[in-house]
Amino acid sequence: MTALNFFAFAVWIALFAAVSSIDVYTSKELQTKNGTDTRLKCTFSSSEPLSDDVSVSWIFRPPAGGKDMSLFYYHRQPFYPMDVRFSNRVLWDGNFKSGDASIIIRNIQQNDNGTYLCQVKNPPDVHGEMGEIVVSVVDQVKFSEILLLVLVIGVGSIVIILIVIAVVLFRYYRKNRTHSTAVSVMECREKLNDKSHDLNANA
Repeated sequence: MTALNFFAFAVWIALFAAVSSIDVYTSKELQTKNGTDTRLKCTFSSSEPLSDDVSVSWIFRPPAGGKDMSLFYYHRQPFYPMDVRFSNRVLWDGNFKSGDASIIIRNIQQNDNGTYLCQVKNPPDVHGEMGEIVVSVVDQVKFSEILLLVLVIGVGSIVIILIVIAVVLFRYYRKNRTHSTAVSVMECREKLNDKSHDLNANA
């Protein structure tokens, strides 16, 4: 193979890899509560129509390094881990038709902390980076900033509504009280006038 032919072949390979690539999306980081069933979300988009050979691989990488562990594999049917650590705790929760390759880790524990890698292949679309989720298992999930913002807005709205209701009720009762006082004064004047007429008549 001449240098020119080799260069042309290399360019063709590069163009094929650029055009035929699969994109995988994950949340990058996830904090979850100890003892809960945790969904590891992984979605993908492919430049090729989905084939029967589409596959997904989930890999677990311990936080302190160490050897990667095959966590889950799906190709036409699910293949669950043989390792005792994750045995009977991994569930397929994806749908290839909607571009979903998610799984569920049941009863997640603190020793499940680590990096979870999601790789999807849809031949001939097999190129692309793996999705990555760094999972932190904690005893108590902290409030997220969004949840805190929603809570503050909700409480503020309730306070404003209560203030408006209080102002409306105050004005309503004040108006009724003023009206009642005015009626009472008029009644007193009428009674005084009636008595004056009676005294004049008797005189």
